[in-house]
Amino acid sequence: MNASFSRRQLLLAMLATPLVLSACGDKAPKQPAFRNLEGVDMSSADFAKDFSLLDTEGQRRTMADYRGKIVLIFFGFTQCPDVCPTALTRAVDIKEQLGEDGDKLQVLFISIDPERDTPELLRAYMQAFDPGFVALRPTEEELAKTASDFKVFYQKVPTGSSYTMDHSALTYVYDTQGKLQIALRHTQTAEEAVADIRQVLALSK
Repeated sequence: MNASFSRRQLLLAMLATPLVLSACGDKAPKQPAFRNLEGVDMSSADFAKDFSLLDTEGQRRTMADYRGKIVLIFFGFTQCPDVCPTALTRAVDIKEQLGEDGDKLQVLFISIDPERDTPELLRAYMQAFDPGFVALRPTEEELAKTASDFKVFYQKVPTGSSYTMDHSALTYVYDTQGKLQIALRHTQTAEEAVADIRQVLALSK
């Protein structure tokens, strides 16, 4: 009787073991990092992680230089007629509307037209919006690599004797640890962008 009881206990234990292991192995579904974003949730993106480019003073910059800041990255060019100045003007408004948190914001403007965007021109262009904004000027080779790493589109378009540039219009937003979290749509207002960025700020608190 004891032997039969022991065998029964052993059999029940063996049957129960897979269930226990299965329950232990199950992972809770990942909760979304953000709620009601107007922009795009990029928290699961496995790209746009870093760059290595010269600023207008000739200093090489990477994401590590801006650790502790909420970083906004936009790709554009100084002769852009509308999209770029609109995005940078919105960035100025975002910084203002963030109030005290505006000091935690760092805007980076990566030129997609290094042929015409000289360091002097880029420096003056940033000054026209905010002296704290930083322009980065890649070589053509660095631009191709960085645009590929960030999945950014750009293309030279002839216009008679000159040319313009077609390009992506998203603004990438990074948390204080240098992790891409969201992308602001070009159509978002400053108010909508601030609401999204405050969610990124909350991750660091």
